Amino acid sequence: MVDVLGHLGMGLLWLAPAWYFIDDRRTAALFVGVGFWFGMLPDVDLVLSRLQGIHHHGVFHTVLAALVFAAILGPILGWLLKRLFGGTKWFSPEAADHATALGVIAVGVPSLAHVFADMLSAPDTSTRIEPLWPLINEPIVYIDVLYYQSFWATIGLFVLGLAANVAFYYWSDQNEKGQRTQPS
Repeated sequence: MVDVLGHLGMGLLWLAPAWYFIDDRRTAALFVGVGFWFGMLPDVDLVLSRLQGIHHHGVFHTVLAALVFAAILGPILGWLLKRLFGGTKWFSPEAADHATALGVIAVGVPSLAHVFADMLSAPDTSTRIEPLWPLINEPIVYIDVLYYQSFWATIGLFVLGLAANVAFYYWSDQNEKGQRTQPS
């Protein structure tokens, strides 16, 4: 299990391809800037663990929970983005037409990234997660490449997430320039 910054970095990493799929760079920046915070959403179980039956790496660290988060919070986020940024330079008309889908993706992808980051972490020192619950009621294969609360893994994931977004940002600029110079 990486620390907070590592989960945010993994969210950034998984959202980086948005620069490729969203034509407007400002909209892509808004999408990534709002979405990566949802990389901490599965850890809501830390707050709710005071309730009986809820524990860290339990039901909130599953693919099902990420889909439920996306289905419930995504349309709300899409509506908020459209309401707050629609008609501005930060939310293109195409994005406004697909605000619900963008909201669902902005919530779901970082939530799944969080679960994956926890699967990369040392399961021998942390509660094992069952990401495919309720279909499979046991932990699946763990990659176990990151040490539990590793400073370097946490910082590394965040820097990697930032670097991926910077690379896609510059790549999208080159792609945009290429499209403008091509004859119609």
